[in-house]
Amino acid sequence: MKTAKFAIGQVVRHRLFPFRGVVFDVDPQFNNTEEWYQSIPKEVRPRKDQPFYHLLAENSETEYIAYVSEQNLLEDESGEPVRHPQLGELFDRTADGHYSPKAPSRH
Repeated sequence: MKTAKFAIGQVVRHRLFPFRGVVFDVDPQFNNTEEWYQSIPKEVRPRKDQPFYHLLAENSETEYIAYVSEQNLLEDESGEPVRHPQLGELFDRTADGHYSPKAPSRH
């Protein structure tokens, strides 16, 4: 099994499409529905045997959750903050502009 290239809290961008986001979960290999997989155009459909990342994603119009294969992600080196509304629930922004997972709250 392959080790994930990107870490929780890392800012990444899509290789083909104009969006970026913060990794909030990683599946060691594809773990979504076959229907979802088949909805990807065949010429850009990724292999299933690689890590897939759950992203708090954004493009120029909106924010959303994305599920993206490792082969389609690149590190985002822009240093720009991500504006996704759920970011504050899961992460703290560090002084160097990265995102650090919040410690679980103990009640």
